Amino acid sequence: MKAALQNYQARMQRVLDHIDRHLDADLDLEAMSGVAAFSKYHFHRQFMATFGLSVHRYVQLSRMKRASYRLAYRNTDSVTDIAMDAGYEALDGFARAFRRRFGQSPSAFRKSPDWEPWLVAFGPLDNARSKLMQKTFTTDDVTIRDVLPTPVAIMEHRGDPATIGATIQRFIAWRKASGLIPKVSPTFNVFHSDPHMTAPADYRMDLCVGTDRPVAAHGERIEAGVIPGGRCAVLRVAGNTDNLEPAALYLYRDWLPISGEEARDFPLYCQRLSFFPEVPEHEAVAELFLPLK
Repeated sequence: MKAALQNYQARMQRVLDHIDRHLDADLDLEAMSGVAAFSKYHFHRQFMATFGLSVHRYVQLSRMKRASYRLAYRNTDSVTDIAMDAGYEALDGFARAFRRRFGQSPSAFRKSPDWEPWLVAFGPLDNARSKLMQKTFTTDDVTIRDVLPTPVAIMEHRGDPATIGATIQRFIAWRKASGLIPKVSPTFNVFHSDPHMTAPADYRMDLCVGTDRPVAAHGERIEAGVIPGGRCAVLRVAGNTDNLEPAALYLYRDWLPISGEEARDFPLYCQRLSFFPEVPEHEAVAELFLPLK
């Protein structure tokens, strides 16, 4: 019975991966039922029963999520191109749908995103993805690595974690102005606070880019710092790297107590190796580092 359930879930997972990879394609029911090797006459009900929303709405939300990321974080992409890639034949249709879902026009969202309605709008998509994408880790997934010190430029986010998107938007704009592109200059997040134990106003996370040269602030508050070298437990996470809480929980609750290791006096941090929407969401990769004595 367990093997049959795993096989069923694997077939549904193939569908989600196919949607991620082919958001620009004609994602009709017949094609996607073929990916899962299910009957086209029953597939839409199976999908709805598994994920809690229809195939059409899942695809629509996935396209809109990519569109919103491109609006917020890739200002070189025109709104018209983004609308076409989201499956709309005309810009006004995209604008109406975007405003209905997020309460802002695409151009207003690009200038100053309101992230709270954004989070609410994508709740059904996140819930659907979590049905099959619950990450389970084992000790084999954790490696102990000797890490060299990394000089970094730091932009601090302090405040409600729900507003981190606005800081990310500023961080991306600043690093572009500084010529610190991700392919050359690595990207790190340092988690100074646990969002479950810290008041929203006091939450702190550092957005960092690896560089050993002085950089211009370009109107931002940028500080120089170093991510220290030393031994670290490293856990690689692929897929929804927006939420690293399950990986952090595994390291602290499961791995650390049986490892015989002790945590060092430096916060948990991650290196982001590939980013959505530059890659399909299920191909985004981050490595989570737990510094050890």
